[in-house]
Amino acid sequence: MRILHVPTAWPREPGDVITPWLVTLAERQAERGHEVHVLTPSYAGLGDQRQGDLYVHRYRYAPARWERLTHEETTPDRLERNPAWGLLLPGYVAAGTRAAHRLGRSILPDAVHVHWAIPHGVHGAAAARAGGAALVTTFYGAEIRWAERRFPPGKAFLRWYGRRSHLVAISESTRRMMAPYAVRPIDVIPYGVPLPEEAPPGRRGVGPPILLFVGRLVTRKGVDRLLEALAALPERPWRLEVIGFGPERERLEALSRRLDLAERVAFLGRVSNEDLTAAYRRATGFVLPATLDEREDTEGLGVVLLEAMSHALPVVATRRGGITDVVIDGRTGILVEDEIQALTAGVLRLLEDPATARDMGERGRERVRTAFGWDSIVDRLEAVYGRGPVGR
Repeated sequence: MRILHVPTAWPREPGDVITPWLVTLAERQAERGHEVHVLTPSYAGLGDQRQGDLYVHRYRYAPARWERLTHEETTPDRLERNPAWGLLLPGYVAAGTRAAHRLGRSILPDAVHVHWAIPHGVHGAAAARAGGAALVTTFYGAEIRWAERRFPPGKAFLRWYGRRSHLVAISESTRRMMAPYAVRPIDVIPYGVPLPEEAPPGRRGVGPPILLFVGRLVTRKGVDRLLEALAALPERPWRLEVIGFGPERERLEALSRRLDLAERVAFLGRVSNEDLTAAYRRATGFVLPATLDEREDTEGLGVVLLEAMSHALPVVATRRGGITDVVIDGRTGILVEDEIQALTAGVLRLLEDPATARDMGERGRERVRTAFGWDSIVDRLEAVYGRGPVGR
């Protein structure tokens, strides 16, 4: 099968941490013998690439020094920070549509898989029509909220588009959001994570329990709320490691100092895959305090929760978005309301009962294996691809 993915951004070089779950999906499909292509915008003049078994096609949409609408931050974030970037959007859509049409005619894909339908659904539809392919779109939730709250024409587009594509949601909450725009059933197919070949060893060493957060440092991740929750546990031994980067880092570091937590919180920034694995293995528990940002955006699924659970880490997370698809409260982790006091109580439960926490970690690892394994996910997507073009 020849598959064409159409995402917002793609890694520019080895080690570039951009949509790692999507990269893994494409690599797993290639391992099965599929011919996998990716159509994505250029960044600062970057051209086509061959990345392992993947063919990466990049379309130019502006002079190289202005091709920064994607990759470094989400396009909505960039537009909100500086609306002048919106001047690039017509060229972006036009260039991507032309490139998609040419590529569709050239490689004749069996399936075109779109990620972030506005505006890449236009690109995907052009490629699918040119190549006579099945059009499949994965929805993450954030793009639907953005269309409903910030881009009113997007709602009309989603109604039009929903009749022309097979629809996939990464979680039940995203499926419910997409339902008003759909005329056919929506498949719920999450992303997965690789399961470590061997069960991780128990935490070794001395010192206080280590809590871990991994993710972009943006408002919807709720790290500021986690710091405030931990400030309510001054007598308990704990240490927090924060892995990730983003626009909130300076503010969060300042907040940790203001809360007198600087000696107990380590901001580690971007780390290698090896260092990330080591962090999962030395941690006592994982915390994802997801909340709503100013655009009312939150977690579509919570892939980092799956990563943590694959390492048998017990997790504490808020009941937001797709997180409830991942964590079974009291069995594979602790779910709390999106309130600082509730977050404090959830962390305290994890710290006070290590035996129960370890049991939750083991059950979480098993849940990842059975419900979020890549083999199952690739199988389910292949079944959707095999339905052929909508309306056939």
